[in-house]
Amino acid sequence: MDIILDKLRDIEIRYRELEGQLSDPQVVSKQGMYQKFAKEHADLTPLVETIRQYEKIKARLDEYSGLLQENDEELQAMVKEEMPQLQQEKIDLEEKIRVLLLPKDPNDDKNVFLEIRAGTGGDEAGLFAGDLFRMYARYAESQGWRVEVVSSSPSGGVGGFKEIIAQIDGKGAYSRLKYESGVHRVQRVPVTEAQGRIHTSAVTVAIMPEAEDVEITIDPNELRVDVYRSTGHGGQSVNTTDSAVRITHLPTGLVVTCQDEKSQLKNKNKAMKVLRARLLDAEVQRQNAEQAQSRKNQVGTGDRSERIRTYNFPQGRITDHRINLTRYDLDSFINGNISAMLDALSSHHQAELLK
Repeated sequence: MDIILDKLRDIEIRYRELEGQLSDPQVVSKQGMYQKFAKEHADLTPLVETIRQYEKIKARLDEYSGLLQENDEELQAMVKEEMPQLQQEKIDLEEKIRVLLLPKDPNDDKNVFLEIRAGTGGDEAGLFAGDLFRMYARYAESQGWRVEVVSSSPSGGVGGFKEIIAQIDGKGAYSRLKYESGVHRVQRVPVTEAQGRIHTSAVTVAIMPEAEDVEITIDPNELRVDVYRSTGHGGQSVNTTDSAVRITHLPTGLVVTCQDEKSQLKNKNKAMKVLRARLLDAEVQRQNAEQAQSRKNQVGTGDRSERIRTYNFPQGRITDHRINLTRYDLDSFINGNISAMLDALSSHHQAELLK
């Protein structure tokens, strides 16, 4: 902990420097500089507050150690009674400081694009894709985040989706949802199954951080943009104007389509946002895969082919295969109460980094 304490002193010094900068009229007058310092100050605040709490506990323990040398039995008895709790608080704060010192994912505070695609299982996979979308949408609403459907492709006449893409806007959305990428498997009796047999279907989920223009530069010459008439539900404008847009990124072969808006320009703007997010996500996956190879950490590799979770409806069970966690609250879980699972995944990831 001594090496960490040296680093903490440097952080305390930097924090006080920032407080001085933020109260300097010259800095306040320069908006870009002020925002930069304000963000750094906000990022350091939880750590500095924990450091100060830790230093108070440590000082009290040092004081109590001195009191144990006094020839006062009543005082010694009081100190001995209180010390175990203080020692435990000190251990807990040391652990919290270690976690707060872990490298922060630069994408954690970003909005995300959520992509859900039906895999094996036909109509049942499409229905489950719809169930998962509602699950994430309800969770997002419980966090006060905004959900906007960017593009959707209905699955036959039974409901659900072949594919749905949505943007989720909210502080920390990526940090909470990033471990949801992968194959989600469902085991249940389909509504169309007369014999009552359990079917297994699969749905792929991708969570991608929203990319800023400065992060992902796209050469317009590397794009092919096709416009066509939208299909499906959409009111009177459907099949009357070429409002749907398909963008192909030639170097990677990535294709994004958007037809949910009546305006061709709006569809193009949405499609470009998704394309930027996919290109950034590809880079994030590459970096995560490299890190995972070096530390054998499989949570958050972003591998879309990895089966990460099974939803067994007859047993009311959810199992996350990466951390071997099983819960029996499927009805509540599928209705958006997924915080406990997200917390467990985040804690596992932190534990792996601390190793």
